[in-house]
Amino acid sequence: MEINYTAVLLATVANFIVGAIWYMPIFGNLWGKIHGFDKLSKKEQEAAQKGMAPFMAVQVVITFITALVLAKLHVLLPNYSLYEMALLVWVGFVVPTQIAAIIFGGTDKKWFVQKALIMGVGALICLQVAAAIITKV
Repeated sequence: MEINYTAVLLATVANFIVGAIWYMPIFGNLWGKIHGFDKLSKKEQEAAQKGMAPFMAVQVVITFITALVLAKLHVLLPNYSLYEMALLVWVGFVVPTQIAAIIFGGTDKKWFVQKALIMGVGALICLQVAAAIITKV
């Protein structure tokens, strides 16, 4: 079994779309409050949004890497459920890393739980979407 790069690319695109929906229409207002975006003037908000392009490019690359690694795990362990594997990756690596980033990344303590839930559930959904695509394509 080899890595299906078409599936990896589709998983990357799907995850980028899911993330955009998750962090904009679903949790955009709360995410803006957590990060103080709501306290910026309209002009400052527009400038901040315009400056996001390089970060979005980085996000596409790391999303591709995540899908590629998940696909590689599927190749290495073809008899293991990719959905379960994605869950284990999430529990063992993603959640601890995200919690550490929240605790030590300057997040106001009043937002710890909300930020952890938004980030954690979003990451789980993206991993499961990637697993579905990699498994089916």
